[in-house]
Order: sequence, then structure tokens, then C-alpha cells
Amino acid sequence: MPTDGIIVDGKGLLDESMATGESMPVKRTKGDEVIGATINKQGLLKVEVTKIGKDTFLSQVIKMMEECQGSKVPIQEFADRITGYFVPAIILITIGTFISFNIFPEFHLGIINWGATFLPWVNPDLTPLTLSFITATAVLVISCPCALGLGTPTALMVGSGMGAENGILIRNGEAIQTFKEVKAIAFDKTGTITKGKPEVTDLVTVEGISEKEFLYFAGTIENGSEHPLAHAIVERAKNDKIKLGDVVDFNAVVGMGVIGYIDGEKILVGNRKLMMENSVPFEAFEDELIRLEEEAKTAMLLAKGNQLLGIVAVADPIKEDSAEAIRVLEAMGIKTAMITGDNRRTAAAIGKRVGISLVIAEVLPDGKVEEIIKLQEKYGTVAMVGDGINDAPALKQSNVGIAIGTGTDIAIEAADVTLVRGELSGIISAIKLSRAIFKKIKQNYFWAWFYNALFIPIAMFGLLHPMLGAAAMAVSSLNVVYNSLRLKKVDISPEYN
Repeated sequence: MPTDGIIVDGKGLLDESMATGESMPVKRTKGDEVIGATINKQGLLKVEVTKIGKDTFLSQVIKMMEECQGSKVPIQEFADRITGYFVPAIILITIGTFISFNIFPEFHLGIINWGATFLPWVNPDLTPLTLSFITATAVLVISCPCALGLGTPTALMVGSGMGAENGILIRNGEAIQTFKEVKAIAFDKTGTITKGKPEVTDLVTVEGISEKEFLYFAGTIENGSEHPLAHAIVERAKNDKIKLGDVVDFNAVVGMGVIGYIDGEKILVGNRKLMMENSVPFEAFEDELIRLEEEAKTAMLLAKGNQLLGIVAVADPIKEDSAEAIRVLEAMGIKTAMITGDNRRTAAAIGKRVGISLVIAEVLPDGKVEEIIKLQEKYGTVAMVGDGINDAPALKQSNVGIAIGTGTDIAIEAADVTLVRGELSGIISAIKLSRAIFKKIKQNYFWAWFYNALFIPIAMFGLLHPMLGAAAMAVSSLNVVYNSLRLKKVDISPEYN
């Protein structure tokens, strides 16, 4: 694929491993998006270009990697503060060592004579002034904080590269440290837990209204909406060869549905709240609504004027790995919650099927931020997973925002972590990767401090040659780099162990 685009004709098998980490080719057909630099293994495709240059997927990946590798983890800021005191302290120790050698030469020469018996590089025959210069230089050389400076960047570089290979893009280093402390994860429903490609499953009409007439009104008004459920209704109407009309004064009522005028008639499609606000009686269909909702279907009422015409039910298939991913997260001790604008019965049914601990339903888009705040007050560190424009504020409010790579650009921009494949199992891998990176950073700092704590006193007593100090300093830095590279051997597969 020369660049990002959308398939307008044909079918093919695409190797997207360079972007998603998925080794098996995936089937792509008309309407599917393709990523530049992926390889078409089979079939003929006609692709319409949608993004070029800096807007392409690969350019965005490079940008996010650079941001992550150039950012600081909070623990690094702590180390930087310590280093800010460490360097002046070493200069003072170096000066003190030089002065001490000249004020108390007998004491130091006694130690050097003792060391010369088993350390071939210690020469007690030098003058005290020469020995003081050599000793002070050794202290200065051995205490160079190179390993401290490499501890975080090397681990971040290796870890973010591993994440990219597995379809996990980390925007900033702070998310790595925060991710390992997450106590609860909140999920959006449509496009996150579910596939985001719903289909019409049921049509229930009043007597005297045909399915064709019902779909004409439903399809025409929903044609003005960009909601996935609306797309499903429009697609069903088109599949039934129904010619759609024109809608006038279209209005999307947030969290309720849509209103418009078709052929001079006021048409409403939405939930119970919309019908109640417009004085449309729907009690006769309550049992049918409950039945559909308990089957994890989203049921919407259609009315013309004040007359109810029926119900259209839409089901959004649950992603194959959603239930298993949530089970593993719960086994890891992380609470899960679902925040959705869907009605309580449908949300509860889906929550039960995937094993969600807490289901928060009938939440308007601006209410998701409030729900995240409540979860933070209850659990502390909270992550949010979403894919839509309406999820962006909640992604920013959460301690770690996780965007589904198949979602909107706004959600991806607002998030700290992006799951390219859109599979929830990527969250488990991201948490494992976060813990592994942070563990390596702590190991790097430990060995860097241990090295200084061990060799600085030896150098202060004149038992370390400056050349050996320089070699030891280099070995310390190489050890940090090697320890970071060992991250590649860490298993971040989504299985729980």
C-alpha cells in the first residue's frame, strides 16, 4: 500500500504485521481502511487515498515513538533531582580527598602501602602531591553519573519499540509508570467492548404499518446521523432496496435520539426519554422493549408525530477477545467498569456476557468525565478505554487514557496509549510491558547507585587507578544498556500467569 486509504473496489489479503504485530494476513474488502506500507498478498484492490505525508499512520507512529522516548518518567525526575545534589557532592568529595592527602599524608600512605601488597597498580613510591592528584582524579572519574542518565531512556527506547511491535503505541513516559499502578479500568461499549459494526436484528411494527414503510422513515432520518446504530438502520433499508427520502430540520438530541421532518411529518427515533419528552405513548411496547434489551440488543422507538410506529432493534457483536481480556484483568486484581449511554438492561446484558464488574448505563457524553472522577475517588488510579469523539474528555480525565486504534483521531490524540489492533487483550500486554519497563528502570538505577557506592570509597583511599575507574564507568554504562535490552526477552503475551 503506497499510503493510507480506503478500499473502493476489490478484495484482498493484507499482511499488516508491521503495523499491528499480527502475523496472519487479514481479509480486507470494499469500505475497509488500509495502512500505508502494508502488503497485499492476494487479490486486486482499488484504493482511494485518504492520508499522505505527516498524516499517515506510520508518520503518527513515528511521532508518538519520538514523544515517548523523549519524555520523562516521574521516577527519572526524582533521579535527576538526586543527581543535582550528587554532582556538587562529588566535586566537594574530590576537593576534600585532595586536601586530605596533603594534610594527613601518613594516614593515606599507610592505606596505600597496605593496598600495594595485593594491588599491582598502587604505587606507594610516588610523592604525596602526585598521589593526591591521582586519587582525586580517580574519585572524579569513577563517580561520573553516566549510568544514572542512561537508566530511563534506554529502558523507554527498548520498551516502546517492543510495544510498537505488538501494536501498542505509548505516547509519553509518564503513562508507563502510571499504568502499572492502575486499580480500575473503565470501558466504553460501542467500538470498544463491541465491534462497533451493529446490525438490525428485529423490526416490530404496529398494525397497519409495513416493514417497508417503517424502514423508509427510519432509514431516511438516520441517514443524517453518524452514529454506528444509525448506519446499521440505513444499511438495512438500502439492502431492502428502499429508496430513501429527504429529511428537513434534522436534530440529533444527545443521549436520546434524532428528530426531523420527512414529507412534512415529524419523525422521531430514539429511546424512552425522547418519546416521553415529545408526549409519545409507548407503554404498549414496554414488554417487547424489555425482551429485546435483555437479549443485549439496543431497541429504538420510531414515531410519526405522536403515533408510535414500532421498534427497531440493533445488536452490536461483542469482540471475540473482550470476555477473555476482562477475565484476565479481573484475575490480575484490576476492577473493570463499563460506561455507556445505552439503556440499563442492554448494558447489563452485555456486561454480564463479558464479565464486567460494574455497569454504568444511560450516561450522556459529558457525564463520562464525572463517572471517571467517581471511580478515581473510589479506586485511585483509573484507566479509560474508548474510541469515539465523545470519549476524548474522559480519556483526558483518566490517569491513563487508552484509545482503540480503529476509533476516531480525536480519541487517539487524547489518549496516552493506543491499541493499533483494537483488541482489548492489548491492554493486558500494555500493563505487563509497563511493569517490565519500570522494573528495568529500577534495576538500572540500583546498579548505577551500587556501582558508585562501592567504588567511590575505594577511590577515595587511593586504591583505584583513574584508568581502571574509567573502564569501570564504561562497564557500568554498558551494563545498564544490556539490562534494558533484556526487556526483549520478557513475555508480554495477554495470557494470565
